[in-house]
Amino acid sequence: MSRQTIVMILLSLTLLLVVLLFSFLLLIPKGKEYRTLRLESKKEMQSLERAQRDYNQARDRLEELKGANRHIISAFRTPFNAERFTKLNKKEFQDLYLTEVTARSEDGMFKVYEVNATSKITSPQSFYHFLESVNKSDWIIGVNFPVYFERDGDKIRSSFTMKVHNNPKTGKKEKT
Repeated sequence: MSRQTIVMILLSLTLLLVVLLFSFLLLIPKGKEYRTLRLESKKEMQSLERAQRDYNQARDRLEELKGANRHIISAFRTPFNAERFTKLNKKEFQDLYLTEVTARSEDGMFKVYEVNATSKITSPQSFYHFLESVNKSDWIIGVNFPVYFERDGDKIRSSFTMKVHNNPKTGKKEKT
């Protein structure tokens, strides 16, 4: 054998040894690590897609509810104006008085008003008109029962309490 052949064989064996060492020391361990990372990545992508789908559904539902309840949302943001309330509902009653009750609810979100009204009619029909106008008003108001009606000649006196929902983040003055 010639010297050139021996050098070629030695170089080939060295190259083969380097390739085998490279494969067993670097490629195979990194390949296993790559497969596990790829599986984890796939699971994370599926989780992300599921979360994105849930988020999109919740966002669409929120927009749908906002559209359907636009009047209620704006009523919640409108601060209560006792003078305007009295002016709007005065037509149903001869006298309408609002008195704020000082005791507040636990969460501080409601103001309680005592309402005293005198009407010139012989039936409580004007009270029912008042309830309809409260439902269509710019505020969120709950009328508490019982409502007390007392006959006084040709007049009916009524007394009841109502809760006015006020958003504490809104200002004291109302824009008209």
